[in-house]
Amino acid sequence: MAAPNSSTRKVLGRLSLPERNFVAEALRTETVGGVLLLIAAITALIWANTPIKESYESVRDFHLGPASLGLDLSIQHWAADGLLAVFFFVAGIELKRELVAGDLREPKAAALPVIAAICGMAVPALVYVLVNTFGGGSTDGWAVPTATDIAFALAVLAVIGTSLPSALRAFLLTLAVVDDLFAIMIIAIFFTSDLNFAALGGAILGLAVFWLLLRKGVRGWYIYVPLALVIWGLMYNSGVHATIAGVAMGLMLRCHKEEGERHSPGEHIEHLVRPLSAGLAVPLFALFSAGVAVSGGALGDVFTKPETLGVVLGLVVGKALGIFGGTWLAARFTKAELNEDLAWPDVFAVASLAGIGFTVSLLIGELAFSEDPLLTDEIKAAVLIGSLIAAVISGVLLKLRDRKYRKLWEDEERDEDQSGIPDIYEQDDPDYHLRMAEIYEKKAAEHRRLARLSAGSSDRHDGPA
Repeated sequence: MAAPNSSTRKVLGRLSLPERNFVAEALRTETVGGVLLLIAAITALIWANTPIKESYESVRDFHLGPASLGLDLSIQHWAADGLLAVFFFVAGIELKRELVAGDLREPKAAALPVIAAICGMAVPALVYVLVNTFGGGSTDGWAVPTATDIAFALAVLAVIGTSLPSALRAFLLTLAVVDDLFAIMIIAIFFTSDLNFAALGGAILGLAVFWLLLRKGVRGWYIYVPLALVIWGLMYNSGVHATIAGVAMGLMLRCHKEEGERHSPGEHIEHLVRPLSAGLAVPLFALFSAGVAVSGGALGDVFTKPETLGVVLGLVVGKALGIFGGTWLAARFTKAELNEDLAWPDVFAVASLAGIGFTVSLLIGELAFSEDPLLTDEIKAAVLIGSLIAAVISGVLLKLRDRKYRKLWEDEERDEDQSGIPDIYEQDDPDYHLRMAEIYEKKAAEHRRLARLSAGSSDRHDGPA
C-alpha cells in the first residue's frame, strides 16, 4: 500500500502551537463574557415581563448626552452604538490578526473557513427571503439570521460542559471572525441613513490622524482614547453606523510582531480591551436590547408571522445547512481530508452551534425594522427563540460525542515532561524524548526498589516462626 501523501491538507487539522495558545486565551475570555451575556439576557427578559417592566422601559429609554453634539441618546442607543463599537473594535483587531498572522494569512488555509462562513450567511438569508416571499412578509430582515454570536455559543458549551478539541473551537472562532466582517459590511452598506458629508469627512480625517500616529509609533492611551471618541462621535453624526469607527480603528493596528517583540501592539491592545468588550460592553447591550415582552400569544406569533418564522428557520436550519454544506463542498473540491480524529457529524454539530445569533442579530433586527417598534420586538423574540432552539440541538449533538471530545482535549493538554508545552507538539523534538526517557527510568528504578522491598517483606512472613 502506498504511503499517504504527507502534503494532503487536513480539514480541522491540528493547530500550530502559537495559534492554539491564542485561541485558548481568546476563547477563555469569550466564555466568561458569554456567561455574563447569558445572565444579562435572562435578566432583561425577567425585568421586561414582570410587574416592574415600566422601570425597564424608563431606564432603557432614558436620554443623556450633549444634544449640541447630536449625542442626546437613549441608554439603549448608547449600548447599541457606543458599547458595541468596543465589540467591533476587538473584532477588527481579531480580523487583522487572522489576516496577517493567523490561519487566514494563507489563501489555501483560509479557503475552507471563509467558504463555510459565506455559505453560513448566504443560506440563512436565502431561507428568510424564501419564507417571506412565499408568505407575503417583509424581506427587510434578510440579514438578521446571518450572524453567529461566538460568546453565546461558548456560554452554551460552558453550561453543557463539553470540552471541544482546539480544532473545532478554532473553526468556530474563525467562522465568527469572518461572520463579523460580513456583518460589518452589511451594516455599512445596507443600514446607512442619509449621509452628513461634513461629519463623515471629519471622521475620515480623524481616522487618518489615528493611522499616522500609529505609523509614527506614538504611544499613550491619553492620546488615542480621546481621538477615538471624537472619531466615533463624528461617525455617528455622519449617518454611517457608529460601530464602523470601531472596526476601522481595529484594522489599523499592527498585528505582526517585529524583532524583539513578544506581542504585537494589536495583540497587546486586544488582550487589554477584550475583557471590557466581552465582560461589560456586550452584556450591557444585551441587557437593554433583549428585554421583549414574551407571552403565549407572542410566542405563537413567532411561528406564524413570515418575518419571525424566517428568522427562526434561518438561524436553526439555514446556519447548520450553510456551514456544513460549505465545509463539505470546500473539502470535496479541494480534495482535503477530514482530520482522522473527527467525523462529519462533528462538523454538523458545530454548524448547528453557529445558529446562535444573538448580539449582531439583535442589532441588525433593530436597524432593519427601526420604523416598526412592534415588529422589532417580535424579531428580537424570534432571535431569542431561534438561538435557544439552535443551542438545544447543538448541545444534544455535542453531548453525544462528549466522551470522544474529552479524550481528544486531554491528549492535547497532556504535558508529562512538565515543559509547559503539550506533549503532542513535541513529538519531533529529541530533547522531549530524552526527558521522557529520564522520567520513565526514574519510575522504573522506583518500581524495582519497591519490588525488592516487597520481596524482602514476603520472605520474612514466609520464614520459620
